[in-house]
Amino acid sequence: MKIVRRDLVPHGPGSVKMVPVDADDLWFVYNLISPGDSVMAVTVRKVLRQAATGGRDAERMKLKLEIKVEEVADYDSIGSVLRIRGKNILENEHVKIGAFHTLELELHRPFVLRKDVWDSLALDVLHQASDPSASADLAVVLMQEGLAHVLLVGKSVTITRSRIETSIPRKHGPAIAGYESALNKFFENVLQDQFHRHLLLEAERRQLRPIIENKSRIVLVHTTSGYKHSLREVLDAPNVMNMIKDTKAAQEIRALKDFFDMLSNDPSRACYGPKHVEVAQERLAIQTLLLTDELFRNSDVATRKKYANLVDSVKDSGGTVHIFSSLHVSGEQLATITGIAAILRFPLPDLEDIEM
Repeated sequence: MKIVRRDLVPHGPGSVKMVPVDADDLWFVYNLISPGDSVMAVTVRKVLRQAATGGRDAERMKLKLEIKVEEVADYDSIGSVLRIRGKNILENEHVKIGAFHTLELELHRPFVLRKDVWDSLALDVLHQASDPSASADLAVVLMQEGLAHVLLVGKSVTITRSRIETSIPRKHGPAIAGYESALNKFFENVLQDQFHRHLLLEAERRQLRPIIENKSRIVLVHTTSGYKHSLREVLDAPNVMNMIKDTKAAQEIRALKDFFDMLSNDPSRACYGPKHVEVAQERLAIQTLLLTDELFRNSDVATRKKYANLVDSVKDSGGTVHIFSSLHVSGEQLATITGIAAILRFPLPDLEDIEM
């Protein structure tokens, strides 16, 4: 994320002008913008003009609008577009004050975000977005016979770039030649999105220098299937973890594994669900807090503030906080158990008696 201008008071009002430069940046923006904020950007809108014939013609014009956000309507990770909806608050001869409009925030297009309160969570997201060292970029090809999913794993977003399928005949005798032919065709298709053994052989034959020069960073990992849910097995693999060990993604993977290990081996030192986690922090028992970014996109301001205060409280008491992207496999896994969990400093066996 390119920060063009920053004019804000921590835990107070202010604005930031920024330019998203990759898909991860738009995901950070998705987590930054909340109902009640205002966003200013150049947009395209149909405008009615008086025609020479006396009628009115519709013309598409570029306009600078500022809207009071009512809804973050849609995040399109494939098309790299974030759509937000709200009422116009900037005086404009073509768009009335109070008129509804949907802004599309796209890569390489600047916009200004204004908040009444830049709380610690918003400041943390802004810091991560502007920190290039936080990236954990991987290209992953998940394969099984006849099927491949090509995924791009960023620091916040996992994008399915392509799904490749080839029908492979399963017959004996003369059909074996057809089988091998279909398999070779399948490998050739996957090469276009970077596969391993066939990729390295073809890279040498074709002298594909970017692949040859980075072949030490292209590794094989065994998974149970070629579907996206097997991505967790890839990220858990020691050789992959070693490559990304200092990244935010790797830290979150380890923290989630530690939580589930604790839940299995010493369940009185692990809890999940808003109520149990809240009670645990009231007793200053939380060592590590894990929660998904979805919790901070609640349209209710009081709910967002509650989770922001929880994060601050855990940090103030010496705990560690991991906020998981809901578009990463680890965030998806955490979401299946309410989206919030904690590893405790000491056992709290009576938490089981409290209704979630």
